[in-house]
Amino acid sequence: MRAGLLIYGSLNALTGGYLYDRKLVEHLGRQGDAVSIVSLPWRNYIRHLGDNFSLPLLRRLEALSLDVLLQDELNHPSVVLLNRRLRASARYPIVSIVHNLRSSEARPCWQKAFYRWVERHYLTGVDGFVFNSRTTRRVVEDLVGKGRPSVVAYPAGDRLHPEITDGEIAARASEPGPLRIVFLANVLPGKGLHTLLAAMEQLPMAEFSLRVAGSLTTDGPYVRAIRRRLDADGLAGQVSLLGLLSADALIPELRSGHVLVVPSFYEGFGIAYLEGMGFGLPAIATTAGAAVETIAHGVNGFLVEPGDAAALAAHLLDLSRDRQRLLEMSFNARRRYLAHPTWDMTSESIRSFLESLLSTSDNQTALSSPAARGKLK
Repeated sequence: MRAGLLIYGSLNALTGGYLYDRKLVEHLGRQGDAVSIVSLPWRNYIRHLGDNFSLPLLRRLEALSLDVLLQDELNHPSVVLLNRRLRASARYPIVSIVHNLRSSEARPCWQKAFYRWVERHYLTGVDGFVFNSRTTRRVVEDLVGKGRPSVVAYPAGDRLHPEITDGEIAARASEPGPLRIVFLANVLPGKGLHTLLAAMEQLPMAEFSLRVAGSLTTDGPYVRAIRRRLDADGLAGQVSLLGLLSADALIPELRSGHVLVVPSFYEGFGIAYLEGMGFGLPAIATTAGAAVETIAHGVNGFLVEPGDAAALAAHLLDLSRDRQRLLEMSFNARRRYLAHPTWDMTSESIRSFLESLLSTSDNQTALSSPAARGKLK
């Protein structure tokens, strides 16, 4: 199979969506498939919309010798109109990998309406979908209807190859001292670190510590506001901003933590929750988005409403003071991780879907040819 993948920037970018794309490309390569990466430069949304009128980009995509073109939905502004022209001239189908719609995120109403309009036009212009969750599939189908070929292929949590025994989990839960919280996400407003800090402000300071693993450079003003808040509230001694960590540096953070908390305002899936569960960390997320597909409230973690610092504080206090419950939820988190597909399983399900789609496309092309029509008469 010859596949193309349209992305912005580098495939090695450290976000969940790029990890998903990268794992798929690696798997296809191991199966002997050829993958051509088409990278467009990062610009602002309006300039991305201008890509639709780029004749060189159209000619570049038309010239690709492919069986299928995959597009990360993140790229939708660059091809929302261009795809219509491409489908008329290229012989390959276009499949969108949908991680998270902009119109699903917490934004001003006018922005959500604008993004919804653009994304609807993009989504109706492709031939099939790869969804990262049932939630994402439902959101897209609510926007454009059902009927296009699709597959739900969940992200996995085995990137770090977590190995931890029940005995190690039990020993960690019973250790005296503060509840060790891990926040695993780039420090952006939508990930809700400010909500977590607001929760910690309501708790006895000595009972909690927080380690923040994620980029501190993506949104400079927000990070500066977080630092000012830590100094003003006296939390600087309890909170460590670690920055972006390599896999090797992240593993000991997850092995030593007690609970993973990322109270995002919306998640298309939330790989971080599953990666934490691999080390036996119960996860606390919000009810917005697909975290509900991984986290069973009160079993392997908790779900709170977006921005509800009081509820988050209550759950943290519960885990800090009831270490037996922490232990039970830690075991449940590890079991949830073990029951989840691996990256190889996920990537193979996508590959099988693409092969099925191509087989159907080939049959339809053959039946629509003049020779085939003559035989059917």
